Amino acid sequence: MAVSQDYKMGQFDFPRGWFMIAEASELGTTPKSLRFFGKDFALYRGQSGKLVLLDAHCLHMGAHLASGKATYIVKANQQLEGDSIRCPYHGWRYDSTGRVDDIPNFDGPCPKNAKLNSYPVVEALGAIMMWHDPEGGEPDYPPPTLPEWDDQRWINGVYDHLGILPIHPQEILDNMSDSNHFGPTHGVPPEYFSNAWDGHIYQQTQGGFRQEYNAYLRTYTWYTGPGLLISRQWIGPERSCELIFHTPVENGTVQVWNNVAMKAVNEPPTAEDHQKQLAFQQLVLDAFAQDFDIWTHKAPALTIAALPSERNFVLGRTWYRQFYNPRADAHDYHAKIQGEHLLPHLAQPPAEGYLRDHLG
Repeated sequence: MAVSQDYKMGQFDFPRGWFMIAEASELGTTPKSLRFFGKDFALYRGQSGKLVLLDAHCLHMGAHLASGKATYIVKANQQLEGDSIRCPYHGWRYDSTGRVDDIPNFDGPCPKNAKLNSYPVVEALGAIMMWHDPEGGEPDYPPPTLPEWDDQRWINGVYDHLGILPIHPQEILDNMSDSNHFGPTHGVPPEYFSNAWDGHIYQQTQGGFRQEYNAYLRTYTWYTGPGLLISRQWIGPERSCELIFHTPVENGTVQVWNNVAMKAVNEPPTAEDHQKQLAFQQLVLDAFAQDFDIWTHKAPALTIAALPSERNFVLGRTWYRQFYNPRADAHDYHAKIQGEHLLPHLAQPPAEGYLRDHLG
């Protein structure tokens, strides 16, 4: 297993940015135990509805705030008080900022240094996302938005939980620059392809004829930071948006989720539309499984023997390194890659008449 140092990512083992840590529907009235970025976390929704994410281990004797199921305080549903959480071992209470604000059987002031790290956390696109920053800074860009997600004419899918992949996320990001894998891996050789970079945004535009659907596939795909990919897709008359979110678990492993929103034929959407969305999400998942098959068995590409037609690999990896280094240095990475980068043999999109005939 290769780790960040092997890829020469930069100063940090884990990147800075917004990352999915749970599906919103997973979070009920009890805390949820999580592990990402080589650390344990406790996630819960306070009684006011506020989302709270804290380091998981109590500062008193190290008990996990969210993993226990057998203790009295948990079984009696007494662990959450307002937006605060009590440790299931001795009942120390932490507020939503991570500060201890009550200690049972103790009349003195709570220790001022008794404070767990708390993290910015939001609900977006049916997911719960945290801001991770090795420097401890506040978010410097917002999580992604998708107008289709809130459009009543669109059907939002349920996230496929795809488990933990034993690869570094660099290998996943490489797909964004990899025009030459579309044919052998997915059966859709691109007829045009480009990448563009703008600060924390990484874009890909491509299209080609998909033989198995007998239809032209056109996609516009972008990363918002290092772990949140959204892809608008047109295939024949169908309109869909794929969401692929991945978050480092340990240095060199990553957890992955996949989802698909699809535009319904009818307004409001019918049961038939919902069944069609489920079937289409499975088709998209089958295509994503082709990438998984490669990632699961490949050796780490610590360096890439790139051909001239694959020059965007280097640019994509340069963009990605900004998140593994101090944010003060991000502009140095932007200056090297900013703008659109075309591949000469795939620079021209098809004529509008061709697209109209194949997109419907």
